[in-house]
Amino acid sequence: MSQSNTLVVKIGSTLVANTERLTPRFGFIQRMLEDVAKLRDRGTNVILCSSGAVALGLKIVGERPETAGVSDKQAAAACGMPLLTNAYKQIGHEFNFEIAQVLLTLGDFEDHRRFLNTRNTVFRLLEAGVMPIINENDSITTEEIRVGDNDRLAAKVAQMVDAKDFIILTEVDGLYDRHPDEEGAEFIPEVTDVAPFMEATKGKSTLGTGGMTTKLMAANIAQEAGVTTYIAHGEADNPLTSVLDGERRATKFVAHDTPTSGWEKWIANRLQMAGSIGVADELADELANGDRSIRREDILSIDGDFSRGDVLHIYDQHGQERARGLSDFSSEELRVLAVNPHLDAEQLLGYTTKGEVIRAKNLVSLEGRHLLWDAPEGVEPTGQG
Repeated sequence: MSQSNTLVVKIGSTLVANTERLTPRFGFIQRMLEDVAKLRDRGTNVILCSSGAVALGLKIVGERPETAGVSDKQAAAACGMPLLTNAYKQIGHEFNFEIAQVLLTLGDFEDHRRFLNTRNTVFRLLEAGVMPIINENDSITTEEIRVGDNDRLAAKVAQMVDAKDFIILTEVDGLYDRHPDEEGAEFIPEVTDVAPFMEATKGKSTLGTGGMTTKLMAANIAQEAGVTTYIAHGEADNPLTSVLDGERRATKFVAHDTPTSGWEKWIANRLQMAGSIGVADELADELANGDRSIRREDILSIDGDFSRGDVLHIYDQHGQERARGLSDFSSEELRVLAVNPHLDAEQLLGYTTKGEVIRAKNLVSLEGRHLLWDAPEGVEPTGQG
């Protein structure tokens, strides 16, 4: 599957659902799929990540967005998804193409085997000429196991399929240096590093449910995967081709010219923190060389309850995130090993191990390319150092 012919599009709920009547906006869907048909004629595969199921289902369960609780929204998602899918399907038939629904949860991105299985399914649909419509499975997810926003979910899909372009359609025409309603707000046409703009999108300046903050986080995930990202207003006659052809205003987030491997992308770009460890500053500096593993005697602190195969965030002694890597131990095993550095690992765990917590080949140094996560508060020390 060639990267040069794949586009991922994220569509906000206010574009597909009328905010007052909570009904499908068929006019927008018509314009969108007409433009998709043009791209398909050009030889471009299109994947939609569409919000709107919850909004469309709320009316059926007798709730409003401002009053709905978690169980209301889960039930609404179950009711609204068939409506959303049917709207896309019926209009897709007008342009002679089929669609498929793919519902995902956090585990489909964070577990590598499930990540690959999902990737294979999406590729098979594209090979058959079927357009996937992807969304989080909101009817079954809870706060602990959900992605939480379709911006980052869509970015992970773009990473998953090695897309060339990623378009986020929203209610504004791109990124501004402050909230666009504020006097003197300046439009930002192109961004290479999202970090300087993160603070301006927080607090009262946050836009919508997902907000501009999550859109920048999504853009960063896509950039590091070598995907060019655009944030643009969704209301346009040709909402996709007009952006790709440079015919209207949008903020372009330039793809990194040296994207990491698929394995490193999966390790580095996380949606949720499974756990973290602290190491000495000197060791953290060495990790950038790419040939240093982390052993049990290197661990200064541990946070979280994680399983073998989970990705850990690695912090230095100043609380600065420096790397991410695949753990060879569960949190329970690692705590036993870390607090007993002088006892034989086989004696402690009951099986033979070299004591490498994270192997060098499973470590990715962040190198200033990724948005860093804050260190967890109250990190548990191991008693070493």
